[in-house]
Amino acid sequence: MSYQEASNAGLLDQQARRESSARTYPRHLPFAIREARGVTVVDMDGEEYYDCLAGAGTLALGHNHPVAVEAMERALDERRPLHTLDITTPGKEAFVDRLFESLPDEFAERARVQFCGPAGTDAVEAALKLVKTATGRGSVLAFRGGYHGMTNGALSLTGDTDPKEPLSGLMPGVHHLPYPADYRCPFGIGGDEGARTAARYVERLLDDPGRGITDPAGMVVELVQGEGGAVPAPDGWTREIRRITRERDVPLVVDEIQTGLGRTGELYAFEHAGITPDVITLSKAIGGGLPLAVVVYDERLDAWEPGAHAGTFRGNQLAMAAGEATIEYVLEHDLHERAAAMGARLRDRLEAVSGSHDAVGDVRGRGLMLGVEFVDPTADPDEVGSYPADGDLAERVRAACFDRGLVIELGGRHGATARFLPPLVVTREDVDAIADRFEEAVEAAVARGVPA
Repeated sequence: MSYQEASNAGLLDQQARRESSARTYPRHLPFAIREARGVTVVDMDGEEYYDCLAGAGTLALGHNHPVAVEAMERALDERRPLHTLDITTPGKEAFVDRLFESLPDEFAERARVQFCGPAGTDAVEAALKLVKTATGRGSVLAFRGGYHGMTNGALSLTGDTDPKEPLSGLMPGVHHLPYPADYRCPFGIGGDEGARTAARYVERLLDDPGRGITDPAGMVVELVQGEGGAVPAPDGWTREIRRITRERDVPLVVDEIQTGLGRTGELYAFEHAGITPDVITLSKAIGGGLPLAVVVYDERLDAWEPGAHAGTFRGNQLAMAAGEATIEYVLEHDLHERAAAMGARLRDRLEAVSGSHDAVGDVRGRGLMLGVEFVDPTADPDEVGSYPADGDLAERVRAACFDRGLVIELGGRHGATARFLPPLVVTREDVDAIADRFEEAVEAAVARGVPA
C-alpha cells in the first residue's frame, strides 16, 4: 500500500498492531505526521499543528530548516562517509570546532570531547564511567525530580520511580538529593531560604562522617529539570553547589541534553550562574535534528584507556554536518537571545492564564523551556501555600490543546505540568497563536471538569 495516501486512523491502527506496548506519544497525540516545516507539522488528514514538543527539544531550528537540510544535502553530494566509528574526517573536525566555539572560553580551553552512541542517555553513561575512572570512587550523587535517560546507569540517576518499579539490578551507589523548587520546596520553605537550605543540606551531608555515603565519584544535575516539570535551579544555589563540589574534589556533571545550545536563554544553562562545570553531556539540538551525543569534559579527568567507552554509531557524519550548520546558525543569529525574548513573551501570556484560573498553580522555566503546573485549588494547600498537583486536569488540557492544533507534552510530579519546548526560531506571531490556543484549551478543560 502507499502509506503517503493513508489516514491518521489507518496508520495508527497499523502502528498499534506492530509496535510494542512501550510506545508513548501516540497514546495521547493520536495522529500520524505527513510533513513538517518550521514550528508546524501537518498530519495525514491535512490538519496543521503548532509543535511545542519539537522532538523533546531536539529541533532548535524547527523542522526541515534550510540550513540543516542544505548541510546534509551537501554532505551527500560530496560523497562524504556516512559512518566512520571514531575515525576522524574533515566534517568531524569542523563540528568539534563549532561545538567548542559555542562553549565559554574557560571551559573550551581545557576541554576534551568523547563521541558516544547517538542517544543522550549514552552520553550520561559515558560521563558516569568517566568520573568513576578519574576518581577511583563508586558512588554518585543525583537529584530528586531529575531525568537522565532510560539505560541502566542513567535510569538509576533519574528521580521518577515508576520506570524503576519493574526492574532489578539498577546501578548501585546512587544517592538522590533534594532539588530546590520554589513552588514545591522539599523542605517546605520555598523562596531564597529554601534554596539556601538545599545547598546547606548538601554541604553538611558531604562533611558528615556518618552520612552513610562513600566519597562520590561525581554529582549529576540538570539546571532546568525538563521531564521533572521545567523546574529551574536558582543561580545562587548553583553557585553554591559548584563551590561545594570544587572544595571537596567532586566532579560536577551538568546534564545539558535538553537545555544545551540556547534553549534556556543562554547557550548553556550553566552560564546563567556563571559557573564552569567539570563535565557536560550533550545531545538533542547539537545534531541538527539527527542523532548525536557527546560528553565534553575537563582534560584533567581524561584517564580513560583506549576503548573505555565505545559505540558503533558514534561516527554519525550526517548528524555532524547538520550539527555544525545548526550550531553556526545559532551563534550567528544569537538564537539564545531570541529564546530569552520569545520565552519571556510566552511566559507573560502563560502567567496571564494563571491569573485567570486558580487551577494553575505555577508558571516556571527559562527561555523556551517553560512549564505550567495544574493543581486542585479546592484541596488544602501545604505549608507554603502550594496545592496538590492535578494530573487529570493536565491530561484534559493536553487533549484540548491537540483538538485546537497545538502539540504539548506533560511532565513533573503526577504528570501535572504542561511543557513548552518550541523551536528557537519561533516568532512573535507564533507565540501569540500558541498562547491563544493554550488559553482556550485551559478554559475548555477546566469547564469540562466542573460538576454539573
